[in-house]
Amino acid sequence: MPAKNYLIGIAGPSGAGKTYLATHLAAALHASVLALDRYYRNLSHLLLEERARINFDAPEALDQELIVEQVASLRNNKTLHLPVYDFATHTRTRETEVLRPSDVVIVEGLFTLHWPSLRELLRTKVFVDMNDEVCLTRRQARDVRERGRTPESVIEQYAGIVAPMAERYVRPSIVYADVAVSGTGSIAAGVSRVLAHYERQIGNTGTHESADPTQRKAIPAVTRNK
Repeated sequence: MPAKNYLIGIAGPSGAGKTYLATHLAAALHASVLALDRYYRNLSHLLLEERARINFDAPEALDQELIVEQVASLRNNKTLHLPVYDFATHTRTRETEVLRPSDVVIVEGLFTLHWPSLRELLRTKVFVDMNDEVCLTRRQARDVRERGRTPESVIEQYAGIVAPMAERYVRPSIVYADVAVSGTGSIAAGVSRVLAHYERQIGNTGTHESADPTQRKAIPAVTRNK
C-alpha cells in the first residue's frame, strides 16, 4: 500500500490564531494548508436577509460530508477542486480552486476536532486556545477588513452567537488534541511543540523517512478555475 500523506489538524475558537499557526507550520514543513472556512453551505436558495440570520458558528453550517471526502482525498495524495465561498453573499461562487497535495497537509478550522470522521484522518491534532476578549478583537479586525462587516455587527454577533457556540462546540474539542497551544504565546514555541509531536509520530511509524523539510515536496500552488 502507498504511504498516506501526513495530516495535521488545527482547531480553536474564532480569532485564536489558527491560521497564523498553520502558516508558520506550513513554512517549516513545506506543507499545504486547507482552511475549512471555504466549506460553508451554499445559501443561494435563500433571500439575502434570510441568509444573514443563519447561525454560521454551528457545525451544521458547514458541508461536513464534502470536508471529510476532500480531506480523505488529500490524505490519499489526490488533487482537489476546492469550493470558493463568498462571505459577503453567503454563497459559493462558480469558480473552484485546484489544490495539489504535499507530503504534509494542514487542516484548520473551528470544527477540525469536532467531527469524529474528520479526527480519524488526522495524525497530529492541535488546539489553539484564547480568551474571548482577544478573540473578539481579532475577529472584528478580520471581518471588517475581509468580509464587509461593520464593527458593531461583529460585536453583536460575537456576543449573541460566536462566543456561546464556541463554548458549546469548539472549546470542548480540546480534549481530542495531542498538542494544545496558547494563541498569545510565542509562535516559535507553538510551532516547536507541534513539530515535536510530528517528529515522534514519524519516528514511531517509519513513515516519511526523512524529517528534513528540504526532502519534502514543496507547497503546491492553488490555482483558480472558472
